[in-house]
Amino acid sequence: MSVLVGKMAPKFSANAVVDGGKIVNNFTLEQFKGKYVILFFYPKDFTFVCPTELFAFQEKLQDFKSRNVEVIAVSTDTEQSHWGWLQMDKNHGGIKGITYPLVADTNKTISTNYDVLAGDIDWNDEGEMIATGELIAYRGLFLIDKTGKVRHQLVNDLPLGRSVDEAIRIVDALQHLEEFGEVCPANWVKGKEAMKATHEGVADYLSKN
Repeated sequence: MSVLVGKMAPKFSANAVVDGGKIVNNFTLEQFKGKYVILFFYPKDFTFVCPTELFAFQEKLQDFKSRNVEVIAVSTDTEQSHWGWLQMDKNHGGIKGITYPLVADTNKTISTNYDVLAGDIDWNDEGEMIATGELIAYRGLFLIDKTGKVRHQLVNDLPLGRSVDEAIRIVDALQHLEEFGEVCPANWVKGKEAMKATHEGVADYLSKN
């Protein structure tokens, strides 16, 4: 598994569904320079854990936007599949009401470049391509800063849903660091004391906690 933290986020251009139903071509990350981005991958449309995550991000969408964060979801499904799922009501298994972009990684290059693609491709002795496992995305999540650099990544196995509150906490920690120059200790949340990155700063923090 590649570690992208500290590196520029891999670029992409792909079809996506935005605003809950509009299909656009050539959707890119570059349009969000100057903003933070939470880019998260999910395995499949029309499944079970995935809609719980998609709705959880939607419920907190204003919390992200108030922090200058754009939320973008990616799966290896087509944009038509995304669109169809978005037209279905929640009580029928759909995700109607999701408004942030759903990117269609149909050629699997985005998942590959972010190193979250499950399954393996190989060739047999006859030169035929074979695949082991489904070529779908693990539950990867990446926090990209205003310059386009990856500052945090998390990858869960397919059955394990993520914590949206933790994603917000990580955004808060990065923004606190940028604003005050203070590092954020274990279990830090916005409004709590952080500390100076010095021996004295650590000692002072530990003496109080």
